This record gives sequence, C-alpha cells and structure tokens, in this order.
Amino acid sequence: MKIKMATILGARPQFIKAAVISRVIRRFNSYSSDKKIKEVIIHSGQHYDIKMSQIFFDELKIPRPDYYLDINGKSHGAMTGLMLQKIEESLLKIKPDIVLVYGDTNTTLAGALAAVKMQIPVAHVEAGLRSFNMEMPEEINRILTDRVSNFLYCPTETAVNNLARERIGKEAVGNTFKQRVIESGDVMYDSVLYYSKIAKPSKEIQKIIKGLDGGFYLATIHRAENTDNNLRLKNIFEALDEISKDISVILPLHPRTEKKLSELKLFSSRIKIIKPVGYFDMLTLIINCKGVITDSGGLQKESYFLNKFCIVLRDQTEWVELIKNRVAVLAGAQKERIISEGKKLNKMKIKIKKDLFGDGTAGEKIISSIISNL
Repeated sequence: MKIKMATILGARPQFIKAAVISRVIRRFNSYSSDKKIKEVIIHSGQHYDIKMSQIFFDELKIPRPDYYLDINGKSHGAMTGLMLQKIEESLLKIKPDIVLVYGDTNTTLAGALAAVKMQIPVAHVEAGLRSFNMEMPEEINRILTDRVSNFLYCPTETAVNNLARERIGKEAVGNTFKQRVIESGDVMYDSVLYYSKIAKPSKEIQKIIKGLDGGFYLATIHRAENTDNNLRLKNIFEALDEISKDISVILPLHPRTEKKLSELKLFSSRIKIIKPVGYFDMLTLIINCKGVITDSGGLQKESYFLNKFCIVLRDQTEWVELIKNRVAVLAGAQKERIISEGKKLNKMKIKIKKDLFGDGTAGEKIISSIISNL
C-alpha cells in the first residue's frame, strides 16, 4: 500500500517543519514493508528570495520541490487567489491521498482550500494557535485552515483547548472524514533537538561571534505589522540602537526590513547588521547569544528550546505558553519598554518546563496518525 502525500510550503519556518516530517517519512519507508509514503512537495514561492530559501533545503536535506509555483510579491488577496489556482492545478496532476499544510501563511490557507474543494483530506500541522487579534493576516489564515482541515495536529494543550472552545473536531467535514484533533507536540522542538547537535555554522558567523567577547543579543524584525508601520519600525530600531550601547546587537536583516529602513533613513553605527542567515547559523547565534529580541513566532520558541529569554516585539503572540511561563515578555513596539527589558535581558534565566511543547517526537506522532487514518 502506498500513501501519496502532497506537502505544500512556501516560507522558511515551513521548510524547517517539513524537514522533520520528511526525515520521519524516509525512516518509515526504510523499515516498512507493507506501507510506503510518497511525498510530493509543492513550493508556492511565497518566500520571494530563492537564495534565502535554498540554503534551508540544502542544510536540512529536504527533498527538492516537485512543483515550484513562483508566486510572491503580491497583495494578500492576489497572492492567495493565484496560489489557490496554481495549487489546484498541481493537485489535479498529483492526485494525492492527503494534503499536508504547515502554520499560518497565505500558502497554508491556499493549500487547504484547494484540497478541501477537491475533497482531498487536509492535515494541518501547528493547528489551534490563536493570538486573538483578527488584524493579523496569520490569525485569519489559522482560523480558516483549522475550520476546513480533517486532521489537526496541535503543538500544545492550549491549542487543543482553543479548538475545543470553537467546537472544531466535533462536526463532520464532507461525507467521509471527521475532524481529528491530536496533541502531537511541536515539530519545531523536534527540529531544534536534532539539528542543534549537528549544526555546523559558517566561517563568517564563527568570526562574528568570536569578535564579540562581551556577548551579544540576537534581534530580528520582519513582520508586516512592524515593517509596514513607520512609527513602530522607527521605535524598534532606535530601541535596538540604544540597547547596543551596553551590549552588541546582531541583526540579520530581512530584505523587506532593509528596504524600509533605507526609505526611512534609519541607520546605526552600533548595531551589527548582517545578511539573512541559514538555519544552522541561526541556531548557532541563539546558542551563543545572551538573549533574543524578535517579532518572529518561530524564533520565540527556538529561544526557549535553547534556554534563552526572549523580548517579543509584538502586541500579542500565539505562543501564549511562553508569556504564561515567564520565559518571554511582550514589549510591542514601545521604545522605552524595549530598552527597559533589554537592559535586564542578559540577566534573565529561564527554566524549561517538561513537555510544554511535547517530547520531541511530534513528527513520529503525525506520520503514525496519518498512516492509521488512511
């Protein structure tokens, strides 16, 4: 028996999650004699810089995409609509038994909608997350994707409870499949546990770290709520500049953020601005830093997994467990709040709570569930 699974992805966090699942599939196929999984990968192209995404495929040994749609640089509606059309065309050729989508991007929603309209079962990895802020495009994508998915793999107990409150998982979807809510744990935790042991940083990153004897903070800014709001971006950047008077700040700069900073004529001689980095270099930076300042959802968790406190440059976060367990703090784009939290960041110690994000076997749980349900 062969199960054909179409994996749909398009952004770097999804590459990391997909790497976990692909590795589990390869391992399963190597020892299973009666069942095999054939994974077919559709890359929407949402991550518009192919060079920035290619390093993730190379480092994480993700199979090359079978379909590359090259859809990017458009408004949310135009991008999602075109993805829906092109993904549907791909699925008509592939004829999969199940479609796997990750997270909360436009690619996620388009993939789920294309599949459900073709009556193909949908599995959503990282289901049930809620920031409760409907101004975030990601929140809309999460809610709609969860509503149409047949299998919902939740990274935390909180995510399961969110779905229960929305009564997702109790009603039938289509004529055949019922929704199934499974607390699988977080595939990002699987990824950090595995790759942090084998990650080999680039010589450039090694050189940068070696030159910062006094330690450093790692910062990233890329979310549209910050980069598309001039005041928020100005406040964040000026706060990082102020913090860097006391301790070095390394800022891998997203192209969109770089463009906006240039337009606003924002410049710092103190912040160590570097080009976007691959996954191995990012893990190395987290491991060696004194703390993290970010608006990234994935980096919030990776910081926790690697025992680093995190200042979150957002007004809400879907990863509420981090705030509740006081391993991260919401600072938004409040300049003085960011500076204040930054002054004590390197003194903050965190304690890992056992099983908060699973036990590091989320990938195995997801694949076992798909096999048993198909």
